[in-house]
Amino acid sequence: MAEMIRQDKTARQLRLLSDAIDSGRLGPVKRMVQTLSPAEIGNLLESMPPHKRNVLWGLVDPEDDGEVLLHVGDEVREGLIADMDQDELVAAVEDLDIDDLADLVEDLPDAVINEVVRSMDRDDRERLEQVLSYDEDTAGRLMNPDVVTVRADTTIDVVLRYLRLRGELPDHTDYLFVVSKRHQYMGRISVASLLTSDPNTPINKLIDDAQPAIDVNESSTEVARQFSDHDWVSAPVVDDGNVLLGRITIDDVVDIIREEAEHQALSAAGLDEDEDMFSPVHKAFRRRLIWLTVNLGTAFLAASVVDQFSPTIEKIVALAVLMPIVAGMGGNSGTQVLTLMVRGLALGQIGASNVWFLLRKELSVALINGLALGVFLGVIVLIWFHQPMLSLVIGCALLFNVLTSAAGGVLVPLALKRMGFDPALAGGVLLTTLTDTMGFLGFLGLATLILT
Repeated sequence: MAEMIRQDKTARQLRLLSDAIDSGRLGPVKRMVQTLSPAEIGNLLESMPPHKRNVLWGLVDPEDDGEVLLHVGDEVREGLIADMDQDELVAAVEDLDIDDLADLVEDLPDAVINEVVRSMDRDDRERLEQVLSYDEDTAGRLMNPDVVTVRADTTIDVVLRYLRLRGELPDHTDYLFVVSKRHQYMGRISVASLLTSDPNTPINKLIDDAQPAIDVNESSTEVARQFSDHDWVSAPVVDDGNVLLGRITIDDVVDIIREEAEHQALSAAGLDEDEDMFSPVHKAFRRRLIWLTVNLGTAFLAASVVDQFSPTIEKIVALAVLMPIVAGMGGNSGTQVLTLMVRGLALGQIGASNVWFLLRKELSVALINGLALGVFLGVIVLIWFHQPMLSLVIGCALLFNVLTSAAGGVLVPLALKRMGFDPALAGGVLLTTLTDTMGFLGFLGLATLILT
């Protein structure tokens, strides 16, 4: 429900902005943009064709430029950055948090990076270098080194005076992290405890050591899973020696979850989640042609199976009419299983301990569905063509293909993952090839044995 409301709101904003831009009334557009968050602006920019996108981008408050760039896909960001001069880019990104700046570094011109780095103080420069030293899609790349730490041998009064002297806290600060003399993570203390406890209370009396720290080399997917499981707002990041390096906050984790959802949805069609929906025709053509060519190659495999039974098809024309039903039902059944498997693999819910149980379960479901659908389809074919043996053939073929598709839906993504390929990206093509090929083979093979 909430997602539908958000989509309706975006569609309404998009319509109002598009109409205003078309009419040349930029004043209302600018006032509307000023009421939106950077994420909302980014979503609208991605929803507009280039000529309108450029107008909207020119009306964004320069103070928000850097944040907006963080909320658009790589291809859209590349186009926006290309239209900005060096001074604009420096002004846009120089006040970003270290972790956000690290996300943009690879997209910025070298001259801009050098200028931004020169404007930093020594501590921030070292922090940026530290974050960039870690691999992408790891906790180290997600973390913000700007973290407030306290010592266990102080009191609440000392900490509060330190915070007043500091003047501000980083965003999403719900806990301060307690460290030893060697800056090793010991636990956390909530801001609520600091404000409600006696000022003379020692910090070591209030330490909460229940939250485990995240290893700096942990994958971003695992980080997102831990945040989801424990409802964290922030979490500490440590190295192998338990030295506190920084923290990850919920806003970064939400971005990970959204990106992974987009990746799973678009990869199934061979698309890139960072592709600009309004990219030029020549770019979209080249990108999609490769994937479509792979699909064409696999289609020839299914066609070659059909060709082997051309004499049978010539004798029984009804087979040509019914073939797509068997292949299509197998494909739909397999896609359901594949979708569940890709989701389970992404969430870490599937492993050696439960895969065989899952396979047996899916085969059992497929057996029941296959029998029910096979009988139903057999009755329809009997009424249609008045050939009992043809009804038997198509019913058995449908059952065979639904069972095959269930097995393929479980085993294909597992095999791809083991070989280092993305199941979301390649699973659909391989499964379609399997269900089409086995569907045609089963149906035409049985027809050749029984009907000729």
